[in-house]
Amino acid sequence: MKVVLLAGSNVGSKTRTAMDYTLKIANEKYPEVEFTLLDLAEYDMVFSDGRNYWEYEGDTKYVTETIMAADALIIGTPTFQASIPATLKNIFDLLPVNAFRDKIVGTLVTAGTSKHYLMVEQQLKPILAYMKAQIVQTYVFIEEKDFYRKEIVNDDVLFRIERLVEDTVDLTETYAKIQEAKDAMYDF
Repeated sequence: MKVVLLAGSNVGSKTRTAMDYTLKIANEKYPEVEFTLLDLAEYDMVFSDGRNYWEYEGDTKYVTETIMAADALIIGTPTFQASIPATLKNIFDLLPVNAFRDKIVGTLVTAGTSKHYLMVEQQLKPILAYMKAQIVQTYVFIEEKDFYRKEIVNDDVLFRIERLVEDTVDLTETYAKIQEAKDAMYDF
């Protein structure tokens, strides 16, 4: 099983901090699963111009092909202007409309205040559903007050991150079994 953890911004530190915790928990709990952290701040991504994702070069090609090869994703994103950042939207634009078909997608969101919790429900989940994702319904929402000096200081947040990882892996395993059963119905 391949799971991509995508830190969907090229600025700030809170989302990356949360994704580092997520990666640590994931590797400890599921050493047999291949987890890959892609932090968009570390890649030189070009803007989507309508080409197929495999036609790009360099970092853009690497990031999109890594996402497409994954069985599941955990997308971490900050909330900018009550919305997702342009860097994450660009990833969605670079990928085909059915990029997340047969993939489990969990979400982790950082925000300055609790007022932005609906961004996930009203913006991110509809995009993921449009792209055919099997969405982990519960997500992790982390506020400014949960961080101190680039560390998460709220134990409940850490528990929720652990639960997100568990739900993502469990749903990916379950979905794979469902697909195997469907495939077994055909004799070719």
